[in-house]
Amino acid sequence: MGKDFHWAAVELTDSGELLLSKKIDNDPASINELVGYLLTVQADHGPVTVAIDLMGGVASLLTTMLLEAGLRLVHVPGLVVNRARRATRGGEHKSDPRDAKVIADQLRLRDDWRELDFTDDTSLDLRLLVSRRRALVVDQTRRLVRLREMLASIFPGLERNLDVTNLGDLRLLARHCTPDDIRRAGRRRLTEHLLRQGTRRPYADKLVTAALTAAQGQHVAVPGQTRIAEFVRELAAEAITVKQRLAELDREIAADLNNHPDAALILSLPGMGATLTAEFLAEAGTTARFTTADQLASAAGLAPVLQQSGKVHYLRRATAGSKTLNSSSTNRRSPPSAATQPAKPSTPANAPKASGTTKHSSLWPAVASTCCTHSCEPASPTRPTTPLPLDKDIRQLPGRQAVARPSNAGQS
Repeated sequence: MGKDFHWAAVELTDSGELLLSKKIDNDPASINELVGYLLTVQADHGPVTVAIDLMGGVASLLTTMLLEAGLRLVHVPGLVVNRARRATRGGEHKSDPRDAKVIADQLRLRDDWRELDFTDDTSLDLRLLVSRRRALVVDQTRRLVRLREMLASIFPGLERNLDVTNLGDLRLLARHCTPDDIRRAGRRRLTEHLLRQGTRRPYADKLVTAALTAAQGQHVAVPGQTRIAEFVRELAAEAITVKQRLAELDREIAADLNNHPDAALILSLPGMGATLTAEFLAEAGTTARFTTADQLASAAGLAPVLQQSGKVHYLRRATAGSKTLNSSSTNRRSPPSAATQPAKPSTPANAPKASGTTKHSSLWPAVASTCCTHSCEPASPTRPTTPLPLDKDIRQLPGRQAVARPSNAGQS
């Protein structure tokens, strides 16, 4: 897949005979010619399955035209293509024809790839909004770090007393950010400016007092202060605009969640707000993608991974999986009731102490995971039996089969 052209390779499933290896320009005419050829092959040799290694972006036009033609379309991840190519003769050599043939070979070997279909308008709009919001948040974080760094270089006293994530503080910096400016403006003008911008009076009075106190404590002009102050004002104005845009995106995301068929179920989970729910749905798609809770936990990288060779047998934390699904699951806030309940002692006060110390494995994720077989269940007698919030939610989903814990306490 490329911006200017794609490379297509067509193979027969039974014999592996290469029927076509050709460059396809990324324009409707060339893609339509490829679709016509694939339909001809389908009429001669049976059903055709098309695999691509990229979803969205430069592959959007090709994906749309293939789906409109009624062809079965699946996704083969680029990492799989890279590893499979390296396993072939001369695998270090990379080219578009070689990659296309590797994708076709993988399609012949396996038939459990993720199938692609048309995305409904609500899910697509939600995915685009979440992507845009994520980009703005990353840029905003970088912008605020840079703003604090520059402000601390010319006016450290003010930087220590401001919270640049607050809209009122940014409004002050967008107009006054040097000791001379603040002293010259005075309390009345500073307060009037903040009130006109929408800052509440109690916070405006507190902010102005802190700024005047810091300005009275510095009467030294740092070299380059004028130019740096100009950049600080620019960054503060940009940060205000981005905060307003983020608020608009949050409202648009909330409107999409109201129309999404699966949003109500995800929002009902403890700790799942609108933002985490939107990120979860944008990454996972519909609930039909995962038929069991184990598949969802594995895709998120929450399920423990079995490592077994000979007599060595242990579980470790997964390093693969979707980082977005993982963070959406592990960053959930605890329900309020959990924080208000008093802690119960695990043993009575007069119970005898154990003779030895017990160490709990630090390899388990912060959220309990599910697994698919008996061998994936750790059999440690010291492991807490009370499920953590996410584990409890997953186990209560429809279709979840309870897995009995083996009693081999000597397993490591």
